[in-house]
Amino acid sequence: MSTVNRGAQRISETQHGEHSQKALMMELKSLQEQPLEGFRITLVTESDLYNWQVAIFGPPNTLYEGGYFKAHIKFPVDYPYSPPTFRFLTKMWHPNIYENGDVCISILHPPVDDPQSGELPSERWNPTQNVRTILLSVISLLNEPNTFSPANVDASVMFRKWRDSKGKDKEYAEIIRKQVLSTAAEAERDGVKVPTTLAEYCVQTRVPSQDSSSDLLYDDLYDDDMEQEDEEDDDSELESVGEAGGFSGVEDGGMSTRCYDDQDDSGNEES
Repeated sequence: MSTVNRGAQRISETQHGEHSQKALMMELKSLQEQPLEGFRITLVTESDLYNWQVAIFGPPNTLYEGGYFKAHIKFPVDYPYSPPTFRFLTKMWHPNIYENGDVCISILHPPVDDPQSGELPSERWNPTQNVRTILLSVISLLNEPNTFSPANVDASVMFRKWRDSKGKDKEYAEIIRKQVLSTAAEAERDGVKVPTTLAEYCVQTRVPSQDSSSDLLYDDLYDDDMEQEDEEDDDSELESVGEAGGFSGVEDGGMSTRCYDDQDDSGNEES
């Protein structure tokens, strides 16, 4: 690779990094101000926006009721143009979760046209998706597995037996309940009260920042972005009409929070 190409690549990576940090900080800010029911979200370390820790509370009236499941979301430097990865840290027995905890779900697959996958391009990741849509898809997937192309074949077979027998074949359900019960000790260690009723589950869980650094970083990124856009608008209008331009605001387009019963189950097709 020539020196010119390497320089261009570094510039591109820097630009992607700045954009992804701004996008992630705005999403984190939105999730702190309007938490999503059934989830608890924190940064793995306060200085790293690319690694998030997620605690998922099992929805009431499901096999996962009372469960406390930890997961890790890792974002690429070119987010939101490329999807993050979602890996459960808690041991999970599920048709669409690999043995290492990676979740197999269309919404997290790169936006490429792959006829062999059986997925439509519209089912895959696109930059309009965000952490909220990912979490809603994952919680829906837990309760409605896709068994057509499973990541865990044994779990898929066992789930179909349980579903087709209308619960008479209890092997799948018993494994899930054992996993749920095993998470109680970790919840106690973390000082977390796991919701067990719909009313408790629908309470939004706010996670206060350890310090004000997150807000300061958000403000700095937001202000820099606005200043840059303002300057670009000014330059453009000065060239065209010879007078200073206006200010362009940015608005967080996150989805409104909803309780589990109202969640959208789109984006659940696997490959």
